[in-house]
Amino acid sequence: MIDAAVVRICGQPPMPERRPAPVPGDGEFCIRVAAAPITPLDVLCASGTSYFGVPATPYVPGVQGVGHLDDGTAVWFATAAGMRPGDGSMASIVTAAGDDVVTLPPGTPLIPVAALGLSAVAAHAALRAAGDDLGQVVVLGAGGTVGQAAIQLALLGGARRVIAVARSPEALARATDLGAAATVPLLPGDSETGLADCLRDAADGPVDLVIDPVFGMPAAAALRVLRPGGTLVNLGSAAGATAPIDSATLRSGSLRIVGHTNNALSPAQRAGALTDIAAHAAAGRLTVAHETVPLAAVAEAWTRQAIGLARSRMIITP
Repeated sequence: MIDAAVVRICGQPPMPERRPAPVPGDGEFCIRVAAAPITPLDVLCASGTSYFGVPATPYVPGVQGVGHLDDGTAVWFATAAGMRPGDGSMASIVTAAGDDVVTLPPGTPLIPVAALGLSAVAAHAALRAAGDDLGQVVVLGAGGTVGQAAIQLALLGGARRVIAVARSPEALARATDLGAAATVPLLPGDSETGLADCLRDAADGPVDLVIDPVFGMPAAAALRVLRPGGTLVNLGSAAGATAPIDSATLRSGSLRIVGHTNNALSPAQRAGALTDIAAHAAAGRLTVAHETVPLAAVAEAWTRQAIGLARSRMIITP
């Protein structure tokens, strides 16, 4: 028997249970889990309202995690829990398909890599999509896991300067600690024009790239400060599913808007990104705010994530 978090009713938090140990199928690995993050995708899938449809219950949630193979090899792994039938990462022992298992370099700190995970992969891919010359970068949603990773990865990738935009003073202070040269608060009632003016004041010359996990009004404001030929890479829609983008701004600056989803990455591309991320984490160059929670307290941690009270990435440790 193993310990696991189990969703029995969509829209309600998972609860700890004892379950039979999973049996690996052909091409699958058995993994002893060290840590599994609670992500917005986990909560969305378990709500029964995602575009993947209503998941078959009961099931173990968790679309990613870290742990060890039977021989002690440290790995990161992905699952389709909540998107397709089957169990996920929030259990003491899980199985995962070979293509979804990435061997981590020796000495990799597992809990920080669990916190970084696919959020850092998205930031890594967005920066790669922007090209080699990053210049001055604006990171929207800098308080989130994607934003925190983007600040550090931009600087590690050669960005001259990073401007971070976030809502809370705590997130702005963290962005400074992570290397942002300037911060801009996103306040209730901010207008597109007002935010654009604040970004111009914070900038030191042309803005070359915007990393955008939020869309909505902040994305439209950031487009206004891009240099001619500049790029905005969109990774999500935390601030709104639509943005008030005007044709004149796009055309006058010959701007590029690029969309990214990790689902477009091949297993090899994802593994390459995770290997880079793990190496930076091992060297102390890359981290995000996180909080470890025992599996016994998964319901409370899940609820905090679901209602927006989680101040950092919640990591379940079975």
